[in-house]
Amino acid sequence: MSGLVVVDSRTDWPLQIPGMHVMTAWDYLTLTPEVLQRNIRVYNLCRSFSYQSTGYYVSLLAGARGHRPLPDITTIQDLKLAESPGVLNDEIDELIQSSLARLGSSEYVLNVYFGQSPTKRHERLARALFNLFPAPLVQACFEYKGDEWRVQSIGPIALGEVPGSHLEFMHQAARDYFTRRRMPRQKKDSYRYDLAILVNEDEKDPPSNARALKLFEKAAEDLGFQVDFLDKGDYGHVAEFDALFIRETTAVNHHTYRFARRAEREGLVVVDDPKSILRAANKVFLSELMDRHRIPQPKTMLIHRGNVKQIAKELGFPCVLKQPDSQFSRGVIKVDNEAELKREVRELLERSDIVIGQSFEPTDYDWRVGVLDGVPLYACRYYMAKDHWQVVKHGSNGGKIEGNHDTLPIEEVPALVRNVAVQAAKAVGSALYGVDLKQFGNVVKVVEVNDNPNIDFGVEDLVLKDTLYRKIMEYFVRRLEARVKN
Repeated sequence: MSGLVVVDSRTDWPLQIPGMHVMTAWDYLTLTPEVLQRNIRVYNLCRSFSYQSTGYYVSLLAGARGHRPLPDITTIQDLKLAESPGVLNDEIDELIQSSLARLGSSEYVLNVYFGQSPTKRHERLARALFNLFPAPLVQACFEYKGDEWRVQSIGPIALGEVPGSHLEFMHQAARDYFTRRRMPRQKKDSYRYDLAILVNEDEKDPPSNARALKLFEKAAEDLGFQVDFLDKGDYGHVAEFDALFIRETTAVNHHTYRFARRAEREGLVVVDDPKSILRAANKVFLSELMDRHRIPQPKTMLIHRGNVKQIAKELGFPCVLKQPDSQFSRGVIKVDNEAELKREVRELLERSDIVIGQSFEPTDYDWRVGVLDGVPLYACRYYMAKDHWQVVKHGSNGGKIEGNHDTLPIEEVPALVRNVAVQAAKAVGSALYGVDLKQFGNVVKVVEVNDNPNIDFGVEDLVLKDTLYRKIMEYFVRRLEARVKN
């Protein structure tokens, strides 16, 4: 049995789908929990999810029994909140405007069945709503006010409220959902846990290349994981797993953060966890954090509109300006004089009320120490790109030139570099980080701490090879086993 469809009456669900068993809500609630295996998927299609109703208790007890309900109790509560429409982020709001743009009325009702819409033009909007509120049947009511569409309400649809003209479509959407490639399935006897790895096949600079991802998959399977690779369209499936490993570049205003938040909320072991994403994504936060923990860093100043005139005096020339959420050497600018400083600061402050300024401290290379759960794991030296002051030189045509690199056994890294890297990583959290440092003889300074560090085949794994991937997967096993013991 792959999954369980729970309904108020067997006549509510006439479909016969291989691997899916139909059960009434009352039968499910009165079952001895041991009768059904753990981790089974429970699709709750009850007629009501109101507080303490039968449908409410199906999702509530499914979570308590170690089953995987859709919707889960958190989604049910989210859909009930009056402010639920307010959680729709800017990305979804733009999709709403484009999807509903050509409607002639001032109101519109969109029914979403297992992430699909009967109206083809609303398919992307339906999927986005399902990703935010993973429930089999959802209804969103929109209203045109002023010059834009707004969500008036969003909530679950009872089976009995599905229009007759939609039944055939709804049944087909259910078949598609249950039989899709990543349909929840019974674990093989050799697998103890389910691991999801979030990737983006279209990303130009992913944190792990294809060979590395295959090695992560193999290491995980060797340790008892069944592995699925997810993309951003699979948000509704997060709760079906025991652990989530994010191998797509993370950002706060981004689906990677929403995946991390949902995974944490559902009790998954997740790397990168949302706290790490929030902390490492912002260099303003990191600067203050390093300062509080007395971890050395280049001379740093928080720049705002009120202290622009003090920058040159504080940092001198050349100095470095950083957009708080800069990545891959983008948004990091070296300025050599007052004119450049004024121009670049003005542009940066248009995007953020605070930016980072640092003294320019050139070195031939930057250290990168990978730290996992407070333990140094690997170390690389990333050399500056030829005739450039950064590791990566970005061209105006979108191309890039990267400096050389070498990877060292962690025991050959100077003790001070290792120690400072561990201190910086522990200040951020207890997961997986890449700590960038500069060394000047006996002086070591932290440049930044990265969540979601690069782990590529042929670079970071040159010393540990397959052992690197196994050690990272062992972290997930330890965390999962610790939860079982507790």
